[in-house]
Amino acid sequence: MSAFDKYLHAVIVRATHEAHEDGSATIDAHHLLLSIAADQGSTAQQVLASAGLDHAAVHEALDREFEHSLSMIGVSPATYDLPRPSHASQQPKMGASARLALDRSFASARKKDLRSAHLLLGILQAQIGTVPRALALAGIDQAELADRVRHTLNQPGSVPAGNS
Repeated sequence: MSAFDKYLHAVIVRATHEAHEDGSATIDAHHLLLSIAADQGSTAQQVLASAGLDHAAVHEALDREFEHSLSMIGVSPATYDLPRPSHASQQPKMGASARLALDRSFASARKKDLRSAHLLLGILQAQIGTVPRALALAGIDQAELADRVRHTLNQPGSVPAGNS
């Protein structure tokens, strides 16, 4: 198993936990993003942190996106005492947005060259969905962040290991 395979497995395990905590039946791209933000020391996590997106900030941005989405249909979480999500009784399955993010990640480099930043780039390349809305509401320029990831990947001497 390559270093990237180990990294990807760890990210998916954490994303599964995030989805379970959300009460979600699927692991979505935003769960992958939360997982990457929690992975101290990886290049992807460092790029997120440089943009002010640690795990707590990503979680806050996603909460803001959820509240904003509810407000679009006239529901205010402050007005209603919404219950906490119930934990899913079954193991969450990989959702469409996460599969697409993984596909974009894998298409961006040869397998032996894949790194944590490729996974982050695959998530950031989404044009629609929860992640782009959450980043926009958090005041993050998604295109600039994706460019920062690309710059990191193109740095000479960058290590092609999973946790880099």
